[in-house]
Amino acid sequence: MVDAEREVYAQWGLGVSSAWHVLNPWSMYSLYKLGTTEKIWNKPTESGNRWQTAGSFAVDGEGAVRWTRAAKAADDVPDFNEALKALGIEI
Repeated sequence: MVDAEREVYAQWGLGVSSAWHVLNPWSMYSLYKLGTTEKIWNKPTESGNRWQTAGSFAVDGEGAVRWTRAAKAADDVPDFNEALKALGIEI
């Protein structure tokens, strides 16, 4: 979803990240590793904003937010099993 003004992101508590969030050594290593092992390299941003903080949410069928997770750094990937558990789904 592209939200150029970042209004929707802000409603979910997600703002613009800091330079450290994006350019810290761990994120840069993850970026390099992704490129060398999976041949996925960084490309120009085509839409949106590269500095937007990422977030993941689990919303139930009633529309209630049951789980939230804002990224701690640019390379942070949440445990989506926690989201499923919050929705009462066991794997």
